[in-house]
Order: sequence, then structure tokens, then C-alpha cells
Amino acid sequence: MAVQDIMPTWVGATAKQIARGVRRGDVSATQVVADHLDHIARADADLAAFRTVRGGEAVTEAEKVDEQEDLANLPLAGVPVAVKENTPVAGLPTWNGSAAVRTSVAEADHEVVRRLRGAGAVILGVTRMPELGLWALTDDETGVTRNPWDPRRTPGGSSGGAAAAVAAGLVPMAHGNDGLGSIRIPAACCGLVGLKPGRGVIPYQLGADDWFGLAEHGVLTGTVADAVVGFSVLAGRRPDKLVPPSRLRVGVSLRSPVRGVSPDAPNRDAVAAAGRLLAAAGHDTVPADPVYPTALGLKGIATWFAAAAADVQAAGVERRDLQRRSRRHVALGEWAQRRGYVREADRAAWRERSVSFFGDHSIDLLLTPALAGPPPEAAGWSGRSWMANMKANIRYAPYAAPWNIAGLPAIVVPVGRRPDGLPVAVQLVGPPGSELLLLGVAGQFEMQAPWQRHAPGYPRVGTGSPAAA
Repeated sequence: MAVQDIMPTWVGATAKQIARGVRRGDVSATQVVADHLDHIARADADLAAFRTVRGGEAVTEAEKVDEQEDLANLPLAGVPVAVKENTPVAGLPTWNGSAAVRTSVAEADHEVVRRLRGAGAVILGVTRMPELGLWALTDDETGVTRNPWDPRRTPGGSSGGAAAAVAAGLVPMAHGNDGLGSIRIPAACCGLVGLKPGRGVIPYQLGADDWFGLAEHGVLTGTVADAVVGFSVLAGRRPDKLVPPSRLRVGVSLRSPVRGVSPDAPNRDAVAAAGRLLAAAGHDTVPADPVYPTALGLKGIATWFAAAAADVQAAGVERRDLQRRSRRHVALGEWAQRRGYVREADRAAWRERSVSFFGDHSIDLLLTPALAGPPPEAAGWSGRSWMANMKANIRYAPYAAPWNIAGLPAIVVPVGRRPDGLPVAVQLVGPPGSELLLLGVAGQFEMQAPWQRHAPGYPRVGTGSPAAA
């Protein structure tokens, strides 16, 4: 029996399953894209994951994939992918999460979009983000993006629309980028795999200055295998086959980078569960607390402010045209720039200290919580005060930012559920060049304790799936 005879829809299949089906001729890219566009039309009105959907254009692109004579070298053949709305896609405006900062229609794709298309992916549209990518809360005056696991909660941010889209099965893979946790935080909120590569592995090339080197491109996926393919494509590599890592020494820390903020019980339990998974895979765990200097937090926040100011200055936008929460953020960034509080030397010192941390503790990786608490409510945060947004962000998501400042790779992996049913995750951090090692350990977690790839009530791959055929 052919796969198409038992697979009523390809919604819910993984990126690898779809690409394999298209390459084998079990399904056309056109059919896969049509299935996903139908699902988006039904489901996204409740989620607001997409800013815009490229319906007719996506079908045309899928037809071009089907017309190619040789699909063997396309690792994402026919795979529907979404792109975060701050990354240029030819033929679309680049929204940047903001009516004020939206740019005109892009004439050419960003390099990472070009690489996705070159691998055979079909771009279905662009996903929503908060203004300028500043917040771990995704909404604006046109809509509130909701977490498919609980629509009363945010999917995180700034790649919030991307995470909601994957968790609901709107696409099997979504592009995101991460300046202070913007891939890892929404991955944790929505039960996904989210890898932030190390500095310089994937070309960033956004905004005024790439957020002073803090930001990286990546993907959000439901499986480690899809994360490997997505990372490889964006990095311009042939997809690697993961080899389960042999015995590692992993440092474990619950220490929060933010004084006065600590992980709640479900997040502490998640780290304990991850420690047991590491032990079961043959790895050793030892206590290893990074020392987060108070100055690091202050200078990191100053850099966050200044990155926003630099982007606004480069866009030629007036501060008064921004959202309420962003205006003060940018004003503080201008002040930080004038006072000389944003210095590469400070970031380089923390990077050197972070790299040395692994050697000083004789560890291969570091395990921390992904979040300190549950995702905040899905609401109109864009109309609330700057202080309300700052408190909400810092209280629930303090663990990601130090590793952007250090430029080190880090990954978030689901490890279970909170008592309220929401996913819970952990973060693994590695030294430079450890992206595949992080993915390898994530794969061991997935093998031992598989997670639910989609939120309840959204498509799941059943016995009639490509994987079972």
C-alpha cells in the first residue's frame, strides 16, 4: 500500500518524513503545501502565529520543487517552513514586529532564507514577533499570539509565532533567531527543540549591528532529527548523522543569573529529571555553578537597550512612533550608548570567562533550567508599561541571556510536563563548536523519554503516518 493511500494529510509529519516522501515520490510538494495551508486557514485564527501567509506563492514554489528532476540532494524537499518576520523574504515587507519599523517589500531573500529554499523548503509565510524582537511576550495592537498548549498563555518570544506554529503543526519547522533567548524561551514554552548556535556559525546580518554580536539564526522543531537538518542547512553544511556521545561530564546548576529570581518547583524537577536521563545514557553529572557577576547583568541589560536604539536609529524611525513598552527601552539604550556602557571588551571578558568555565570544572556541557516559571498570560503586553514587561520577562526567563553575551551554543529540550499540563524543558550549554554534541545529547533525551510533539488537540502523526509506512 502506498503512503498516500493511508495518509489522509501530511499535516503532523516531521520535516524529515515529508522530505523523504517527496524524494521517493510518495507525495508531491504541492500536496504537502496544500495540506498545511488548509490547516493554517482552520487553526491560525485562534493562535495568530502568522503575520502573513503566502498561499498562492507557496503553491507555485511547491510546483517548482515537483518539477525538479533530481530531488536527491534536497534535505528539505517540499517541507513547509515559516520564517520569522524580521528576516527578509523576497516579495514581502519585513515587519520586525512593528508597524513603525516595518520596511518596504524585500527585493531579495536573506541568506538563511536562500539556504532554506536551496534545500527544497517552501516558505509558507512569516511568523509574528514582538516589536523589534525585544520581548519574550508576542503581541501587538493587531493580535495576541497564543500558546497552543494553553491559549491563555504566551508562546514566549521573540520567536513566539514560530513556536506556536510548530507546536500546532502549522509547519514542521520554523526559522527563528535568538538575541537573548528568543529561540530557546519559546521552545521551552511550547515543548520544542530550540538550538542557538554559537557565534559566527550561521551568518546573521540583521539590524544595525547584529545586536552587537549577540544574535544568531536557528530553527524550532518538534524532533531532534529535524533540528539537525535545519541547523545543517542554515549553517551551509550537509546534514550530519548524529552519533550518540560517549561518556560525558555534565555540570548541573540551578543558580539564576538574576539575583532574587529562582526556578520554581517544576523547573527544579525538570533539571533533576534531565540528570537522571544523563545518568541513564552513561554520562556523569557534577555540581557546577557559573558565577554571574552583577556587572554582567547590568551591562547585558544595557546592551539589550542599546541594540534596540541602534536598530531604531538605523531604520530612521522616531521613538514616539514605537509601542509604549519600546519607547522607554530605546531611550535607555540611547542613554547607555552616550555613557559608554556598551563595550565589546566587557562581552569578550565574559566570553573568555565562560569558555574557561568548562575547563576549570572539567565538564563537557552545562545543564540549567530553561525557564524559572510558567509562561505569562497571553495578553496585550504591547500596551502595558515598560516596567510591567521587564518584570514579566526577567521573572520567568532569566537563564538564556548570558550565553548570547558569551556567544556560546545552547539548546532547549523538553523533558516532561508541569502540573498544569504545560511543557517543561531544560537548557544545555556547550563550549564553542559543540552544536552537534548538544544535539546528540538532546537525541539521547528524546530516545529515552519521547515528548509529545504537538499540543493537545492539534495534529499528531498516527499509525498511518509516513514514519509507519
